[in-house]
This record gives sequence, C-alpha cells and structure tokens, in this order.
Amino acid sequence: MNLPPLPEGFRGLIFDCDGTLVETLPAHVQALKDALEPFGLRPTIEWARSKYGQTPATVLLALDNEVGRIPVPHREVLRTWAMNYGRNLHLLEQITPVCDIARQWRGRVPMAVASNGQRSNVEATLHAVGLLSLFDAVAAIEDVKEGKPAPDLFLAAARKIGVSPEDCVVFEDSEEGMEAAARAGMRAVRVPMYVPGEPGQAD
Repeated sequence: MNLPPLPEGFRGLIFDCDGTLVETLPAHVQALKDALEPFGLRPTIEWARSKYGQTPATVLLALDNEVGRIPVPHREVLRTWAMNYGRNLHLLEQITPVCDIARQWRGRVPMAVASNGQRSNVEATLHAVGLLSLFDAVAAIEDVKEGKPAPDLFLAAARKIGVSPEDCVVFEDSEEGMEAAARAGMRAVRVPMYVPGEPGQAD
C-alpha cells in the first residue's frame, strides 16, 4: 500500500477507523449475518463492502431496500450487531502503513479517531489491535447528529483535540469520509482499499 505524502503545516491528525486503521469488514459482516440469521436475511460480503464507511443505521436502511425487510425495530438489530462484533475481534487486522504514521506522530501532534461506528465497537476495535492508547480522543456516531458524509464527526474530533479544522489532516478510505473532510474544511489523505495478504499491509 502506497500512501500519498502528508501535507505540510498540519497541527493535528484525524483517522477514520474501519478500513483506514483496521480491517474490520470480516468481523462486521459475520456479526451482522449472525444478527440477521433468525430473519432469513443473508447479505453477501460484496454487498457489505459496498456499504463500508456508512453508519450502521444507514446500512440497515439499505438492507431493508436492497436485501430484504427487517421484521423487527432496527435498534434491536443494532444492539445485537454490536454485541456480536465484540465476539469477532480476533478477525481484525491492523492496516500497518496507516498505523505506522499514527505511531510516528504520537506525542508530536494531537490525534483523534473519527468513525461512523458505535463508540463501543470503535473503542473495542482499537483496544483489540493495540492502538487505542495512541489517540487523544475518539469521536463516534453518538457524538453527532449526522455521520459522514456530513462534516460533524471530523469537526467534533477537531474540537476534542483542540485543533482548528484547517490545521487538521484526515486519513480516510471511503467516499463518504473524503466528502466529510472536505465539508469540514480539512485536508485529507486517501487510503487505498485494503487487500488482505498484500505485503506490508498488516502485522
């Protein structure tokens, strides 16, 4: 994985989590499949990858429209999905080139994670792969009214680390995230799609 160089003159770094710092798709897909199995709904990994980076609530709305109607309130599925995800942390992989940048800048500039995910999942993910202690703050979907592509999460992360948006650089893998960074007035580094097994990608 080749990353573009960091822009000059930044004072803070903000990282997306899923698909940027950590490959979480297998863990999320298994957790969602297990939550939906009682209802006979079986999203494929290809379908799930097309929704990667969206909020869990948005994913379930898309599932209703594209896979099949969920016959219970979405909040019940969200709760089960989060619980199941906690059992799948062994499936996570660090995306090493991005994690190495976070390690390089730890203590030199304030750093945050800003994710469309639920806080419990985001913090469990970072803890499971040994990254949580690198960051000064985490902004999750519970912190804002709207997730990406709205700018709210990145603006919340910037506030948490005390850095002006124009002085922040974002690392993102999704179109929604790149749009959110632009709308927040932040520069961004696009992280290429993670390919399992590619040399130098994960420890």
